[in-house]
Amino acid sequence: MSKHSVAIVTLGCSRNEVDSEELAGRLDADGFQLVDDPAAAETILVNTCGFVEQAKKDSVDSLLAAADLKDSGATKAVVAVGCMAERYGAELADELPEADAVLGFDDYTAIGERLRGILDGTPHVPHVPRDRRTLLPVTPVERQAAAYATPDLPAGMAPASGPRSVRRRLDGGPMAPLKLASGCDRACTFCAIPMFRGAFLSRRPSDVLADARWLADQGVRELFLVSENSTSYGKDLGDLRLLETLLPELASVQGIERVRVSYLQPAEMRPTLVDAMLSTPGVVPYFDLSFQHASTPLLRRMRRFGGTSSFLDLIASVRDRVPSAGIRSNVIVGFPGETEDDVAELESFLTQARLDVVGVFGYSDEDGTEAASFDGKLDADEIAERVERVGDLVEELVAQRAEDRVGETVSVLVESVGDGVVEGRAAHQGPEVDGTTTVSGVHAAVGDLIEAVVTGSDGADLAAVAAPVVAGPAKP
Repeated sequence: MSKHSVAIVTLGCSRNEVDSEELAGRLDADGFQLVDDPAAAETILVNTCGFVEQAKKDSVDSLLAAADLKDSGATKAVVAVGCMAERYGAELADELPEADAVLGFDDYTAIGERLRGILDGTPHVPHVPRDRRTLLPVTPVERQAAAYATPDLPAGMAPASGPRSVRRRLDGGPMAPLKLASGCDRACTFCAIPMFRGAFLSRRPSDVLADARWLADQGVRELFLVSENSTSYGKDLGDLRLLETLLPELASVQGIERVRVSYLQPAEMRPTLVDAMLSTPGVVPYFDLSFQHASTPLLRRMRRFGGTSSFLDLIASVRDRVPSAGIRSNVIVGFPGETEDDVAELESFLTQARLDVVGVFGYSDEDGTEAASFDGKLDADEIAERVERVGDLVEELVAQRAEDRVGETVSVLVESVGDGVVEGRAAHQGPEVDGTTTVSGVHAAVGDLIEAVVTGSDGADLAAVAAPVVAGPAKP
């Protein structure tokens, strides 16, 4: 009997990439044939993103494009999974009949059975979304016992929560995301993630380390630690400083050259974590700090903490020790009630902060969030104007920061080699969104870690030449 073929299309963040690889692992173990080309697949699994309006549009477009392939004859079923599928469930199924099924997180442990049923024509009843924070105890320290004692609960939360599941790599590159935790306990008024991802739940260190060793065996050289909030790791395990303990262990895994931490909450940063990230060999000095804005009154309205002064102090605590450290962030403009003074405060902060990369997003209402009911809404044209204004400033500042690195020696993880061009990422450059470094004058293979001297920049991208090899002392 021939195997059912399936292709997985992944949208959204690195956390979704982990989910897709876990789904791939389950399907592979269940006898499915995984193929890269969606047009050649009997079933196309679209792992959707449901974070912001543009991401949802991209997910719908991908589902429609996959559905169009059914006309070619090879594709028989298109199935939506992921955050948007979990967030909207039956509503998405009703509004998008082109998709043959909409599966939620609860379906992940039986994904093979679900797909076979869909191919056999068995009707699938899509779930009615619920607030997934209610699946776990309110008190973080009570969550681990509930998650591990109840066999079906991990499937009722985010897919990588609970015991380690099988995983199959879908990308053979030298970097791989590694999930630290699932869910979030923060109550930001603009964010719906906790409702559909659930309450914060750390993965046990033994499971994280087991995944790290497995990834190293697959040829991974850099681990990209992801979660909804990495600074909270360990709070439900009784040790809020557990990340500081885990980082040296991850960096010591044989074959791993670099460990990178992402999704850090500025209000939860602590001196011990800053120290661990700056002083642990193998952990790159890279700080992905979710500032969101710099105006203290507006941040309070977002139900977040800090402001220009405290944020600059945090940045200084990093750069006073490691001036070349990478620091990136995202900001939201056009939040309800944002004034011209608030925008000016944000611009002043960004100018002083000199961040390596900044993502600028215009506010949009998200279903079920507190901010959707706020007064003081700005019209779309005003939000677009502010996005362009702050975006232009950021473009200039990022280019200046990159130009300042000319003459700096950087360590580059090679990710592609072709036509004599060696391209990768320096330590301050995170995957996909932080720019790349192109190195000339060197022969290298994917996965090599090479030293190079920066010679030029274009936006956040760098050009470099291989650093000269320094000879050691002559032998007597």
